[in-house]
Amino acid sequence: MSGVQPTGNLHIGNYLGALVNWVELQKHYEAFFCVVDLHALTQRPDPAALQRAVREVAIGVLASGVDPDKSTVFVQSHVPQHSELGWILTCLTPLGDLNRMTQFKDKSVQQPENINAGLFTYPILQTADIALYRAERVPVGEDQEQHLELARETLRRFNFVYGETFPDPQTVKSQAPRVIGLDGQAKMSKSKGNELGLFETDEETLAKLRAAKTDPARLRKSDKGTPEVCNIFSYHGFFTPAAQREEIAAGCRSAQLGCVDCKKMLAAHLEAVKAPIRERATALREHPARLDEILAAGASKARAAAESTMQLVRERVGLRPAP
Repeated sequence: MSGVQPTGNLHIGNYLGALVNWVELQKHYEAFFCVVDLHALTQRPDPAALQRAVREVAIGVLASGVDPDKSTVFVQSHVPQHSELGWILTCLTPLGDLNRMTQFKDKSVQQPENINAGLFTYPILQTADIALYRAERVPVGEDQEQHLELARETLRRFNFVYGETFPDPQTVKSQAPRVIGLDGQAKMSKSKGNELGLFETDEETLAKLRAAKTDPARLRKSDKGTPEVCNIFSYHGFFTPAAQREEIAAGCRSAQLGCVDCKKMLAAHLEAVKAPIRERATALREHPARLDEILAAGASKARAAAESTMQLVRERVGLRPAP
């Protein structure tokens, strides 16, 4: 089980850090993939913008290769059991455990005018997301590993207090647990303006790459470089065939290849991946009823699985159905 926030258009960091992994995992496991719109409320988004973002992110997930015939794809708020289990687990989570979460401190700095309780209890709802489907494997990024450890501690506590109910969810690492943005400093993020959008055209991609940070030692084309410290070269590691990567690295070290040419090569390889995704995304936008159908079917399947879990949880904690 894994989820993605609808906080803006998907970018290459989302693709490498999550979606590539999801496409592979669906071949081997029963998979639940979710657009976590309840989590997005911690940023107090504009309601209309949130609804658009939910659809765009769902489109990006599907266009990237997540197959609704193999995976359950749904929107978090369409399964009310997420909130119900979230409250039950909130009542079981010590305040001290939440105080240790570094993401709360980071997010509070990012939005100092909106430090709400949801930011603080965010990891508990994340635990509920996982537990509802009794997930055994959870693909997460590097920045979410602390939250997953909290989830394990919380579910172990539930099992100790109420009896064996939930498995111990294990981390599934992606090929790119942390993708640095075009500034070469921070994790790729739309909020930081350092992202390469998944739906951007090749012209838009190249324009962004031209301004991107490279090897700081290469002020001129004649300067010899060190590709291992160049952020642009790190992207080649995901999109460029190995033989050509070696040529690029050699050209950088010998100053035979300039940064502009290196960026143009990267843009071409990015476009080879992004063009089919854009085409599939366009097809989904042109047939909105198809997207609605996929999300409705996914929510129905997710609700059934979630309700099965909640019947057991309610019985364990002493919540009886209404007469």
